Amino acid sequence: MKRKDFEAELAKLQVELVRLQTWVKETGARVIVIFEGRDTAGKGGVISRITERTSPRVFRHVALPAPTEREKSQIYIQRYFAHFPAAGEIVLFDRSWYNRAGVERVMGFCTQDEYDRFIRLAPPIERLIVENGIILLKYFLDVSQEEQLRRFSDRITNPVKHWKLSPMDTESVRRWWDYTRAYQEMLRLTDTPHAPWYLVPADSKRRARLNLIAHMLSMIPYKKIKVDLPKVPKVEPRPKGMEEGLNANHVVPQRY
Repeated sequence: MKRKDFEAELAKLQVELVRLQTWVKETGARVIVIFEGRDTAGKGGVISRITERTSPRVFRHVALPAPTEREKSQIYIQRYFAHFPAAGEIVLFDRSWYNRAGVERVMGFCTQDEYDRFIRLAPPIERLIVENGIILLKYFLDVSQEEQLRRFSDRITNPVKHWKLSPMDTESVRRWWDYTRAYQEMLRLTDTPHAPWYLVPADSKRRARLNLIAHMLSMIPYKKIKVDLPKVPKVEPRPKGMEEGLNANHVVPQRY
């Protein structure tokens, strides 16, 4: 997809995202959107497109770091509860409690008993979330093995993408089939009628972003809310003796 076509379609979707935002604020709705996927699949990119035209007070991007020693002693999903939406909020989880079924399982960061307990408890916990009136959407972004290798290579050669590289991420290249097996089982065991998984083919980043945003909008029963926009008042005349402009001892140089 050409950039021009992508940006034209994205602009339309971003208008709808703002309408969704207004509806959420007006109705007090609560929404959780989970973004899972393979490394390099574009989770952060689609979240950025969702949030770039919306308010951070409504659309909250949550990307938790590795758990602290204190958090490790809590119930596994407990640290995510602290970030759940209040009325009028949409929380976008950039990875979620499903870390336990993905990276933690593949890399050996949890025991088999801990994994089994999570797989057993995740569906009823999600049912409880939904029954409490929260809209819950779960997306898994998938890329081919060849595309993942290409994207990792691009991150190595592009200085502005170096921050995206970590030994944990690049290890996913070697463990491709281990992750495939883990994700296959995760999707099979935690796909439920009340909280289904939606798979997003993401070899084309632009198409994946548009398809995911369009689907997300279609899954939330928002309506266009009439907004009472304020009128811009007339400017008062400049008082006598008042200089125009501001003076400061230090001004940023005009280099551009």
